[in-house]
Formats: sequence, structure tokens, C-alpha cells
Amino acid sequence: MKPFRFGVQVSQVGSASEWRDKARKIEDLGFSTLFMPDHFGQELAPLPAVAMAAAHTTTLRVGSLVFDNDYKHPAILAKEAATIDLLSDGRFEFGIGAGWMRVDYDMLGLPYDPPAVRVDRFEEALHIMKQCFTGEQFTYHGEHYRITDYASWPKPVQQPGPPLLIGGGGKRVLSIAARQADIVGINPNLRAGEIGLDAAKDSLREQTERKVQWVREAAGDRIDDIEIQMRFFITSVTPDRMKLAEALAPSFGVSPAEALESGATLVGTEEEIAEQLHRRREEWGLSYIVVGDDNVDEFAPVVAKLAGT
Repeated sequence: MKPFRFGVQVSQVGSASEWRDKARKIEDLGFSTLFMPDHFGQELAPLPAVAMAAAHTTTLRVGSLVFDNDYKHPAILAKEAATIDLLSDGRFEFGIGAGWMRVDYDMLGLPYDPPAVRVDRFEEALHIMKQCFTGEQFTYHGEHYRITDYASWPKPVQQPGPPLLIGGGGKRVLSIAARQADIVGINPNLRAGEIGLDAAKDSLREQTERKVQWVREAAGDRIDDIEIQMRFFITSVTPDRMKLAEALAPSFGVSPAEALESGATLVGTEEEIAEQLHRRREEWGLSYIVVGDDNVDEFAPVVAKLAGT
């Protein structure tokens, strides 16, 4: 089993000093990684934000959770990722997915292709980005991308590239992740293009266990090399977990006990959360836990207790 580590997904601040202080606080509290989402609402742009966070810290890793492949050409994104990895002395984690949030595409007039097309394009992009990280000249002519006699520069510090994080909720993307990623993010299936009841139900225990099994089957012998990551959207350190569960359960359409076992929920006292994480590591292989920015302070004692163990 891999040791626990913890990340924080942050999306916005109001000033440079606030961003600097937030990054340093996350580092000081023992979190491994500061992650940025990749959307077009009220979020900072991820690449300059993580670059600045890295510039004002010394050990904190920075990354994307996750880039949408459709928003940038993969060779351009690979060059930017390699640059941040170089300038952060190898602290970048490269999270990428096939894209899902319908409103982003609609606002910018981007074609929202069927999932199969987006995943096909994503697979081609992964091949291109991995080639870019080698720094060697290559040519690639696929259905979606054409690269001719291109050598990407700079090479990332981490070789063969920054740790690749692929997040997904469907069998095909999770199987790709199991075969190619260093970190597999197990998420709700967002086929609806938004976070709603369908996504909530898809994060319940039975569905999460099915996804873990897909990853294990596709990974084969490399399963021990993979970190399993989950982003917990409902996180609370509370002495009365059942009271909160009773409020949450209607959103899932299940009993309070079932809601507490969801792959999106981490609720209870510090001791109950620690016990739950140990159990999920044994059952699911989960070792990389990501919480939201608003949970940093209350979750810090859990990080202090479990990080690195």
C-alpha cells in the first residue's frame, strides 16, 4: 500500500498576496499538492496560478485537476507543462482528462462532440504529449492531430515526464488511465456534462468499487505502481456524522448510512475519518486524497496524523 498524501483543489483568490499566502499555508500544513481546475467560470487560469504558487513555496507540488484536452493543442500544453516542471524544480503533476463541462464548451462556442470522439482525441493527445516530453523529434499523423518533424523544448525535470494524472468516471477513460497514468483519479461519471443527481448517485460505494475493479483489470501488473486518487466534494470534520448524513442522503436518493460510504464523502471526527481512509486504502487502494479549499483548516489535523504513513 502506498503512503497517504493529501492535496487541495483551489480555484480563486482576490489578490496576489492572498494567493501567495494560501500556497504557503497549504505547504506549511503538510499537504502535498495544490491543484487548479480548468474551467471558464470564476476560476483563475490554472497555468499562471500554479506557476506563481510554485514560485512562492519550496516543497509544495502543484498541478491541474484536470486540464481539459479540448481547450489546448496537446503539443502546446505539453510545452507549458514542461516549462512549469523545469521552473518549479520538478514539482508539477500533470492532470488531464477528455473534457466534460458542457457550459464551458457552450460559452466559448466549442463543439461538444460525443464522448467517444472526445476520448479518441484524448488518446491521441496522450501519445503526442508523451512524445513531447522526450525532447526528441517526432512525426505523428492521426485522425485528430498532425505533428511533423517537431521536437518540444524544454524537457521536463521529471522523466519520462511530470507524473501523469488521468481522472475519469467511465470504464474507457479509467482503463486508459490504468494503462498510461501514474495517478488515477476515480471520479463520478460526468456524461451529463454537469454535476447533478446522476453524478451523485454514480459516486456511491457500489459504483466506486466497480470503477476500482475496472482500473485493476486494465492495469494488470502495473497496478502497484499506480496511485489511486479521489476528490472528496463533501468533507467535514464533525462529532455527529450521522446528522450531516441525514441532510445529505436526499441528494443521493439513498439512506444516510449509504451516503456516508460514498466515494465523494469524507465525514466524521478526526478518528473516524482516519479509520475510513485506512479502510478505503485497504479496499480500494486509495492513498491520494484531495479536498476543497474551504476544508483546509479543519482537515489539517487529519493530514498531520496520516500524511506519509
